[in-house]
Formats: sequence, structure tokens, C-alpha cells
Amino acid sequence: MSASQFQFGKVAVLFGGRSGEREVSLKSGSAVLAALQRQGVDAHAFDPATQDLSALKAYDRAFIALHGRYGEDGTIQGALELMDIPYTGSGVMASALGMDKWRTKLLWTAAGVTTPNYVLMDVSTHAENVVTALGLPLFVKPANEGSSIGVSKVKQAGDLMAAYNLAKQSDPLVIAEQFVGGGEYTVGILGEIALPIVRIVPKNEYYDYEAKYLRDDTEYLCPCGLSAEQERLIQSEALQAFKVLGCKGWGRVDFLMDDAGKHYFLEVNTSPGMTDHSLVPMAAKTAGMDFDALVIRILQQTLGNV
Repeated sequence: MSASQFQFGKVAVLFGGRSGEREVSLKSGSAVLAALQRQGVDAHAFDPATQDLSALKAYDRAFIALHGRYGEDGTIQGALELMDIPYTGSGVMASALGMDKWRTKLLWTAAGVTTPNYVLMDVSTHAENVVTALGLPLFVKPANEGSSIGVSKVKQAGDLMAAYNLAKQSDPLVIAEQFVGGGEYTVGILGEIALPIVRIVPKNEYYDYEAKYLRDDTEYLCPCGLSAEQERLIQSEALQAFKVLGCKGWGRVDFLMDDAGKHYFLEVNTSPGMTDHSLVPMAAKTAGMDFDALVIRILQQTLGNV
């Protein structure tokens, strides 16, 4: 690598945290920390769940490997802003919006970005109205959660409110979402570049927490099997969807395909996983960039924020 890694100073790798995705974050952060240290960067573990944030003042910059609440939702970004510490990824507003699936959809719809239809649910929601609007099957999910925590696939109307109650345990804001069944995909974003698309083929019913982190039989196809022309179009639109929310630096835009080959953007991850099962490292590798180079490339983005 270039000598620029020695310009980083003392780096805090933020991982762990207090969200429901703590265990995943511990894996991501450990991998990032090891990659930085292998390359001579003065990087140190920092877990906001066990260390006082004021201790971050001793660092020159931060690599955020936190997932979910208090790490991916703008809160830690705000704290770092107040301390004038450059950090990886999106800023306060974009992080908060990316975490909120409902408000993401509102902005995307206003900007002409295609996203699955949805209904915002509450305790007074009538199941039959949701089914009439979205059809069956459908998904119910907490608006502010990640890693498929609290998500249910609902196949009959009688199960809808139980799915709502499960999702509500993770977040008071709950959405029901149209099922789109032609395939699950993701586009990694690195700076101004959309990485090669990855197709995800889970062996269970959908790409849930188990398929993401615990099973070894989930297939990841990169190249993804789409035509070169279609891939370029979706990459371009994914970059635009990312920017509509004000996102920058790096991230991931997930999308679904229907059986007719139409794509629907699902959500943005502003602090994607960096584990051995993770998708951005996989896409970067296809683009010719190994894990260590990817980690340095992400951290280099903080040099422009000083």
C-alpha cells in the first residue's frame, strides 16, 4: 500500500455498541481492525458500549464498523462531529435517513426511485386493508432496524398482526411491504463508484438473519448473472438512490427483482457488514480489490474531511 496509511495518525475502530446487531458489529470491527494493523496503521478497538465517548478525543479519526442503532443512525456521527473527529461513511442526516426505511421510501418516491409498495402499520391497522393494498405474501418489518431483525414473511392475513407485534418489539414504527420475488441483489458503493452487483441466493425462504450470518449454504453470485447493460443501468440508479439520501463515502444499496425483470430498490446500508459473509468485500474482490485494500480505501476518505 501507499505511504498514506501513515498519515492517518491514531485511528479508533468503532465496533460492538448497544444495538441488536452488536454481535455482527463485533465481527466486522475485528476484521477491519486486523486489516488496518496488518498494514501498519495505528488502529485501536473502541466499543462505545463499554468505553466513554469522551476518550475518542485522543484519536485522530474513526472507522465506523457499528451497525444499527447508536452507530448507523446518525448518533455516533453527531458525537464525532462535535469532537471534530473525521469518520468514515455518511454524515448525520444521511445516516439517520438510511436507517429509517419509511423515510427512505418517502424520499425515494419523491425523487422517482422505484421501491416496493408499503403500508405504515399501527395498532389500529386492519389486516384485510393491508392485504388488499399489497397482496400476499408480504413482509412486515421494523422501520429502524437492520440484519433482518424483527422481519416476518406473512403468507396469510391471520398472521399479520402477530408479525406487527414482533416488529414493534424492535421499533415503534412498522411497515408492511409488497413481496417482490424475482431475486435479491445488492450494489456496493465506494466513493463515486458502484461496485459489481452481487446476487444473493438463500437456501431458506428469504435472506434473514440466519442466512446472513449463521448459514454456510447461502450462495453469493458475483458476477450476478444480469446482462452488462442492465447491470450498468442499475449501478447508475443505485448511485443516484444513495445520493438522494445525502449518503457519501461508502455503503450498500439493496434491491429486488420481480419475475418480469423490473428492479425495486429496498434500502441503503450506510455502515455495511465487513464480516467473512459480507457483500461489499465480496463485490470489491470481484473488482480486483482485496479486503485490506478496501479497508484502507474507506479510511482514506477521512483524509478529505480534516
